[in-house]
Amino acid sequence: MYQQLIESYSYLFEDELLKEISVVGIHRKFHQDEILIEIGEQIKFMPILLNGAIKILREDENGDELLLYFLERGDTCAMTLTCCLGKTKSKIMAVSETEGDLIMIPIDKMEEWLVKYKSWRNFVLESYNTRLLEMLEAIDTLAFMKTDERLYKYLTDKAKVLGTSEIANTHQEIATDMHTSRVVISRLLKSLELEGKIKLNRNKIEILQF
Repeated sequence: MYQQLIESYSYLFEDELLKEISVVGIHRKFHQDEILIEIGEQIKFMPILLNGAIKILREDENGDELLLYFLERGDTCAMTLTCCLGKTKSKIMAVSETEGDLIMIPIDKMEEWLVKYKSWRNFVLESYNTRLLEMLEAIDTLAFMKTDERLYKYLTDKAKVLGTSEIANTHQEIATDMHTSRVVISRLLKSLELEGKIKLNRNKIEILQF
């Protein structure tokens, strides 16, 4: 685990902190489409991502989901940080987009390191700032973008996070993430294909323009 930490976080954390993380952190592997955090769950650990991608979702009272942002290697979740520090239940759902690895940091260590390590404090504050900007962007997207623009942004953002030009999601999965219907997504995908921005293949969507 120490070697994985060096590969993912050596540019952020000093060696002493990396060694502490390797001792107290709990290594966890996850599979694609695995629910990692449920809404209402009591958060006891702060996750930091070694590799893979995770999507963070909100859910309304009817069970409909809305994508807030993606996490990738070197990220942590600001909403989880808030729950850890406030010792409150989770307000978000975390679902793995790919398989990967993460390390779970106990709450008491997270608080201790805020005082002990400047690099950790900067990491936490920067994570808050980054995720806040991403949530504001999600709000702006909902408020000011047309659905076809939102869809194209969703596709290109996801492709960048996954590091590929092909996305293997069903129309229904995309509709769920975007809080709309499959029929609407299918129609808009066809329009984007006619515009030359994407190509619809069997069970895959290829992004042609970024």
